Amino acid sequence: MLEKLESIYQRFLQVETQLSDPAVLSDVKKFNQLNREYGDLKDIVEVYHEYKAVVTGMDEAKDILSNESDPELKEMAKMELDELSDKRPEMEERIKWLLIPKDPNDNKNVIVEIRSGTGGDEASLFAGDLYRMYERYCQNKGWKTEVVEVMEGTVGGYNKVVFEVKGNGVYGTLKFESGVHRVQRVPETESQGRVHTSAATVAVLPEADEVDVDLNMGDVRRDTFRASGAGGQHVNKTESAIRLTHIPTGIVVECQDGRSQHQNYDKALTVLRTRLYEKKLEEHNKKIAAERKSLVSTGDRSAKIRTYNFPQSRVTDHRINLTLYNLSEVLGGNIQEVIDQLQLAENTEKLKAGGLDT
Repeated sequence: MLEKLESIYQRFLQVETQLSDPAVLSDVKKFNQLNREYGDLKDIVEVYHEYKAVVTGMDEAKDILSNESDPELKEMAKMELDELSDKRPEMEERIKWLLIPKDPNDNKNVIVEIRSGTGGDEASLFAGDLYRMYERYCQNKGWKTEVVEVMEGTVGGYNKVVFEVKGNGVYGTLKFESGVHRVQRVPETESQGRVHTSAATVAVLPEADEVDVDLNMGDVRRDTFRASGAGGQHVNKTESAIRLTHIPTGIVVECQDGRSQHQNYDKALTVLRTRLYEKKLEEHNKKIAAERKSLVSTGDRSAKIRTYNFPQSRVTDHRINLTLYNLSEVLGGNIQEVIDQLQLAENTEKLKAGGLDT
């Protein structure tokens, strides 16, 4: 472990030197990349210095016990050795978790898409429930949310809602929410009290920077149209809504929530880059999932991941067999326990894959 930590420390010193290089300072992409790496390495290096001091202290105490004749000095060395021996396993466990490879996307902002699935009007209402759940969760985390696109359901809720989330470590937290969410409850329109099953799909996409996607604007067709639905006096009076079509892939993005054509164009371009980046990321995730047989994050948004059962007030995450009986709290935005367990499961998989669990 010391050899691995020493190599990380040497890389840390190398990155530190590069960050002061004028050539790097003038290259925004390179500087940001190295700065992120520096921040990740710094946490490990700090623990490395503590751990090295513990190991050195144990060696010195053992040397005193072997070579000194003074009883008082030997007693002090024994006490020091016992104390450091107790501390070392805890530090090694902490280091193992710090050595887990980080997803380079974890600190990115995200675009979240929620679409109603099977179940008609009830699925649209459930999509609305999920949107409010995430909105409240993000508020509690101090993250900023902004709606990009909305298609309202006929009786409430949404057929589709797309929103942006900005904050610290957003993708690393919300990425596990991608997939099919299923609800079991008695719809308001059900006269005989029968439980119906409906579904909505959630896709959490890391927001792509300009440097992540080589987007040729010559491949993008831009159309304007009049906004529809809620939005104030500007609705239906000006062609402020934007539709972008990426001709090579056929990806279409619409944005009408902004107050101006310029705002909607910027948002739509961000979403278009993100969806193009998603195609690259999906292949990457599937490859990783195949290598370590991941049950947590496969990149497959068609997989059923969670059930919300109203009659039993039950929430079950099928990937990790986690069941909670606090449905109202979960839908109220209290999903941290579920996310914590999913993160733990993924990190455990990474430990095994990297041979760090021994």
